[in-house]
Amino acid sequence: MLKFMKVLSLDNRGVSALEYAILAGILIVVIVGGVTALGVDVTALFEKAGAALGRQSTP
Repeated sequence: MLKFMKVLSLDNRGVSALEYAILAGILIVVIVGGVTALGVDVTALFEKAGAALGRQSTP
């Protein structure tokens, strides 16, 4: 069993995949956080623009 653990600890084949998975997870958290933080402001901006366009009189 000790020999198996030693061989397993020296195996680096899955390290790159794990690093990419962690990086992808961090990017997803950042994107979701940004959309959540800016989503309310963007919605308010579009509602304000829509209200301004709705007040325009058409000839």
